[in-house]
Amino acid sequence: MHKVVFPVSFRWAFLTGQKKCTHSSLGKLHLSGALCQKEDYKYTIPDIPEMPSCSFNPEEYKGMSKERMLDIRRQNCNPMTPKVTYYKRPVFIHQGYMQWLWDVDGRRYLDLFAGVATVSVGHCHPKVLTAAEQQLKKLWHTTNIYIYPTLHEYCEKLASYLPDPLKVIYLTNSGSEANDLAMLMARLHTGNYDIITFRGSYHGGGPQTLGLTSNAAYKYPVASGLGCTNTMCPDVFRGPWGGSHCRDSPVQTIRDCSCAQGHCKANELYIEQLRETLATSVPTRIAGFFAEPIQGVGGAVQYPRDFLKEAYRLVRERGGICIADEVQTGFGRTGSHFWGFQGHDVIPDMVTMAKGIGNGFPMGAVVTTPEIAASFARGVHFNTFGGNPVACAMASSVLDTIQEDKMQKVSLDVGTYLLKELAKLRDKYEIIGDVRGKGLMIGVEMVTDKTSRTPLPSGEMSEIFEDVKDMGVLIGKGGLYGQVTVDRGGRISCNPWTPVKITNH
Repeated sequence: MHKVVFPVSFRWAFLTGQKKCTHSSLGKLHLSGALCQKEDYKYTIPDIPEMPSCSFNPEEYKGMSKERMLDIRRQNCNPMTPKVTYYKRPVFIHQGYMQWLWDVDGRRYLDLFAGVATVSVGHCHPKVLTAAEQQLKKLWHTTNIYIYPTLHEYCEKLASYLPDPLKVIYLTNSGSEANDLAMLMARLHTGNYDIITFRGSYHGGGPQTLGLTSNAAYKYPVASGLGCTNTMCPDVFRGPWGGSHCRDSPVQTIRDCSCAQGHCKANELYIEQLRETLATSVPTRIAGFFAEPIQGVGGAVQYPRDFLKEAYRLVRERGGICIADEVQTGFGRTGSHFWGFQGHDVIPDMVTMAKGIGNGFPMGAVVTTPEIAASFARGVHFNTFGGNPVACAMASSVLDTIQEDKMQKVSLDVGTYLLKELAKLRDKYEIIGDVRGKGLMIGVEMVTDKTSRTPLPSGEMSEIFEDVKDMGVLIGKGGLYGQVTVDRGGRISCNPWTPVKITNH
């Protein structure tokens, strides 16, 4: 049976087959820019590549103690707040700049999670910071009861990035809000109620969007999200069908495949599952179909190349509209396109977005057609903070920065390099089952062995996360069983990007 031993050097020895040396006499251990106390780690990993240098100097932290923060977290924060903390030894973040974060002790971390796929152009990017400062000096808040330039300038600019007929925008404060609103608009426009999503999906945590979300960890034993049906996710690694050239990625699965070039049997079989859902689980007329171009929280899951194209056709035949959830995949993150749906050669009827839209400032949006927007205008819907002047100014600067700094190309180049190098590690180590993604939307699925594809147990995943953090790198995790490490950052560098060799470390 696969087992990971707790001391860090023994764990790493198991993963890489390398012998480790002890440094028990050291008072502090330097692990690629992060410091670990001797009492926490008896062993160190030798020859860890140093992080690139950074000329930015963070401010000295002079705030409350870590102990006091933990006391407040226990006494005054909702229990849900500490529940989502990844680490046994938490990271106390003090300051950020571009791809770097510093904790209260001055330790530097490379943020490969980008604040859960939210920091799209870098922490405290100077251009976005300047836009926020300039707007704060003029107007902090008003609402769309009044006409103010920043909202209209931004809506016009954002619309220019979307294909016809997706030109009508409603601004919100988050992705959950955007998806909740999209559900309402789909039902109003079609006159139908039922909505289909994939198993393993995440589209928000509100009372309505919880129905779209298909992951037991986010569910509560109360009525929510009525009228939502989950269908099989066309996951070509973990699902029942998959092959070696199913997905649009520089890296394919290692599953056997007998399909001729240009033909995908797995795609046909997953489409049959959707047909069966349509035939058995929903009325003959439906309101819509939600899908992320690449599942984010689900573990960077990619579908067969032509799946969404055929799925959209089937949904529209039944009166439904197709909604692309671009909360994680949008704004050039996938590299090849500005929007994830463009990589599937489809045009949805509605697009929801958030996270990277404001580089971490709370903001979201629903973009749709004039016809669907007109259906929504039958009643009155008001959002006090949606389209806030500061949010619009920052989001507008984000769009400019993506273009000026060529962020989409960085995502493509850096992401492709990372994927190919990670695939070499997959080919070498039994516990790396799959490497997948596009651009900087990357997932690495950890398994006990490649034959069974059994997810690596949560305890062992936690140990890996702890080790990576202690080496000075912050990553995320996803998947139904928390078995997928995810990378959503790294688009920015303090110095011009230079590829660094990915090592066994």
